[in-house]
Amino acid sequence: MAESMSGLKRTHRCTEVTEANIGEQITVMGWVQKSRNKGGIIFVDLRDRSGILQMIFEESDCGTENFEKAEKLRSEFVIAVTGDVVARSGEVNKNLKTGAIEVRAKSIRILSESETPPFPIEENSKTKEDLRLKYRYLDLRRPDIQRNLMVRSQVATLTRQFLAEEGFLEIETPTLIKSTPEGARDYLVPSRVHPGSFYALPQSPQLFKQLLMCSGYDRYFQLARCYRDEDLRADRQPEFTQIDMELSFVDVDDVLDVNERLLEKLFKEICNFDVQLPLPRMTWREAMDRFGSDKPDMRFGMELKNVSETVKDCEFVVFKGALEQGGSIRGINAKGQGAMPRKKIDALVEFAKGFGAKGLAYLAINEDGTYKSSFAKFMKEEELAALVKAMEGEPGDLLLFAADRDKVVFDVLGNLRLEIARQLDLLKKDDFKFLWVTEFPLLEYSEEQERFVAMHHPFTMPMEEDLHLIDSDPGAVRAKAYDIVLNGTELGGGSVRIHQGDIQSKMFEVLGFTAEKAQEQFGFLLDAFKYGVPPHAGLAYGLDRVIMLMVGADSIRDVIAFPKVKDASCLMSEAPAPVDEKQLEELGIEISETEE
Repeated sequence: MAESMSGLKRTHRCTEVTEANIGEQITVMGWVQKSRNKGGIIFVDLRDRSGILQMIFEESDCGTENFEKAEKLRSEFVIAVTGDVVARSGEVNKNLKTGAIEVRAKSIRILSESETPPFPIEENSKTKEDLRLKYRYLDLRRPDIQRNLMVRSQVATLTRQFLAEEGFLEIETPTLIKSTPEGARDYLVPSRVHPGSFYALPQSPQLFKQLLMCSGYDRYFQLARCYRDEDLRADRQPEFTQIDMELSFVDVDDVLDVNERLLEKLFKEICNFDVQLPLPRMTWREAMDRFGSDKPDMRFGMELKNVSETVKDCEFVVFKGALEQGGSIRGINAKGQGAMPRKKIDALVEFAKGFGAKGLAYLAINEDGTYKSSFAKFMKEEELAALVKAMEGEPGDLLLFAADRDKVVFDVLGNLRLEIARQLDLLKKDDFKFLWVTEFPLLEYSEEQERFVAMHHPFTMPMEEDLHLIDSDPGAVRAKAYDIVLNGTELGGGSVRIHQGDIQSKMFEVLGFTAEKAQEQFGFLLDAFKYGVPPHAGLAYGLDRVIMLMVGADSIRDVIAFPKVKDASCLMSEAPAPVDEKQLEELGIEISETEE
């Protein structure tokens, strides 16, 4: 039978009670973590969002009625206890913040009872994620998840404080907007008032934040909700949050500077980690050449080496073929892994095939300086020696080579170096290595659409010195675009925007937009640009990713209160779900039966 708490006032959260409170009478409220009846004395661990505090019930202190109530307590009952804070009579519990004290209970009220939960409420739960997400309201009681969400709240507060001090205004932009088909697939919302017409949910506030610059707001930010109807991967959510910002009268360095200081503040306050400024910068080209990735993990070496020149005259048909096709031969040196068993090497070959490799050539340098290799018989001794030298190979090293088109080689070796680093346990979660990657290509060629598409979006400013190449060699034009990368994860990205009409028209032309098509899709932005537009630039972070890396979680689902699973459904609320006929009728929508 649940009791009322009227007349009682909570004086402290559980771990706000300290040794300084010894001798005081307090009232605490929370959930029963566990209860142990030792015959005549009952120990109860009480839990709230701050942590755990031990209660002790003895009949001589609390009277028969309260003691009988305490005997009924089960896991997850919600109770209110009034009692005296005393020094712990038993051994001090070093694992608890409140391990040196306990509360001798005088009275208890059972505010609500609980059925046995479907899994234990504990840190580092071994329960399958699907079950935890079905009962997410219970999962959210677990201390590690609660800590993650507290960090998230703290980051939001610190970000707002920092940006406000830097002269940014927080301005909200709409979530019901017009669909613009560049980018990922939109979520659509039917309009009842305008039958047959649809709003889209924003994939980002891009056009609106640029309009705010046109409107003179100078520095804008928002913790913006964004929506993308993508084919989901393990670490994507259909809805996510960005720390979104835009600045006027700035160039690349200004944007990077304010963001470096924001990151420095966040990582110092939350993780007590000193970020060394300025952060290192690397062009996109250099990142691809050295790491095979535009978001390189800088926590370890194992850089790619281009050995095309070294092997260009050898007879090994795999190397020869790749060079004839205009590709390259590149390798990585797994230091000290020369004795890796054949079975593990074969597994790495299979891993490489998953990224488009036809195979992987390897050369192990034995401790005595001899070679064990999949291709040595096709090469002369001096060619092999030159190759080992080019790879800085020493006895005990394992050299791995990919030979193909550059795109495939980068993909294969970029992922392979990460896989080997994982196997060798080189990736420490609390070692934060930041990097700016700059000068991205403005355009990338889409085989599917047989045209160039914008690598970021159509409003990205080309580098002035590359503008003359836009017709003759569009793929060579670099953009004033930049990403902030942390430990191999892209935390955020942005660019300087185009503010001159002639460059914007050219960009649309290269992307295959007619003037009419551009006007139809982005008309309101293009019209705004006729009325005096300042040079502007911006950046947006994936907030969920930032928090995930800060707390060392393995998935962004661990830092979002109510996440969706891989097929974009919510196991708890069972969204998305069919709606009743009347609602569809009002919207003029009919559901056609899909054939199985």
